[in-house]
Amino acid sequence: MGFVKRIRKVGSKLMFIVLSDYSGTVQLVVSNNLPKSLTQESSIEVLGQVVEGKYDLEIHVEQLNILSLASSELPFEVNCADIQANLAKILNYRAFSLRNEHIAAIFKVQSTITAGFSEYLISKGFTSIKSPKLVAGATETGASVFSMNYFGKTACLAQSPQFYKQMMVGSGLERVFEVGPVFRAESHNTSRHINEYTSLDLEIGFITSIKQLMSLEQELLNYIVNKLNKEREYELKLLSVYPLRLGEIPNLTLSEARKILKKEYNYEIMAIDIDPKGEKLICNYVKEKYNSNAIFLTEYPTEARPFYTMPHNANNTLTQSFDLIYNGVEITTGGLRIHNYEQLLKSATKAGLNATEIEHYLTMFNLGMPPHGGFAIGLERLTAQLLGIENIKQATLFPRDQQRLVP
Repeated sequence: MGFVKRIRKVGSKLMFIVLSDYSGTVQLVVSNNLPKSLTQESSIEVLGQVVEGKYDLEIHVEQLNILSLASSELPFEVNCADIQANLAKILNYRAFSLRNEHIAAIFKVQSTITAGFSEYLISKGFTSIKSPKLVAGATETGASVFSMNYFGKTACLAQSPQFYKQMMVGSGLERVFEVGPVFRAESHNTSRHINEYTSLDLEIGFITSIKQLMSLEQELLNYIVNKLNKEREYELKLLSVYPLRLGEIPNLTLSEARKILKKEYNYEIMAIDIDPKGEKLICNYVKEKYNSNAIFLTEYPTEARPFYTMPHNANNTLTQSFDLIYNGVEITTGGLRIHNYEQLLKSATKAGLNATEIEHYLTMFNLGMPPHGGFAIGLERLTAQLLGIENIKQATLFPRDQQRLVP
């Protein structure tokens, strides 16, 4: 059983059909009772003899049943390297578009990324958790939440599992991770932003340095890359990115990166955080200097980080945090967290948060919360950067942005 990918008739008594299912394709040879109404992309079932063909195995059909007939007017041709339709139309027919093997390859790779993420962390003693996505308030910034009426109360779609990750570290699980959706009500309309994405989150207790976190992420990403090269060689070759490589990832402070951009490219970052152009340029620099596709940037200003981020020991205007920039795009934010109750309460108050509203979160910090930290990787961004995809929506199965709520 499978989908009809190609039909070729030779006279009135012979037909060749290319049939496809999840495992690959096979040629069918039909010489009796040729179907009259068969169309490309129809679902069929065949019975026959498997024989050695001129180039490969083929099936000489004895019986053919049409399970579901496809329209003769398809949205677009899928049996080609590049679908001749714009992205909006492809997304309108997203499920159908995956019958194109190049598009299907993206999501097979993405599936292996999430599998590798979980496998590696479980092997290191991490526990998988599932946190709620309906929450009482913001965890990152109050201005970017989707709000709704929840039985007379105001609820929000979770921006991240941050509070719950930290609470689970304090629970005694100590090492936790989650793969799940997060929501950002931001009005971006760019090739690198969507309003719902999948976050690969982790949090780990009893650590005292961001070097430990960066080392963990480097090992994790190399594990994923190696797994992809081993298990998804066909898909990576199809997408012209085999073999993937990562290796050792260098690091710079944000201040050092600013100086390099000014000196090497005469480019000055005006904001407190590095901008998209700066991300691309600093990746160009590390590619030339270190032969690396990625760079950890550290020591972000306190105003550029959430209230729970641990300040730098020597300079309270900086934080013990980092971003990972990969192939010119930020894919990770991480860092150490404040674990002292009084210090966290002071930081939350300074950020304008009401301590009563986050009491459920703060309570654990009065119960022996260990030093801890973590990071989060955007799955769709990671997929896009690994595969050289320009628009994150191409690496998102059913993207949600300002214009799109269906399919």
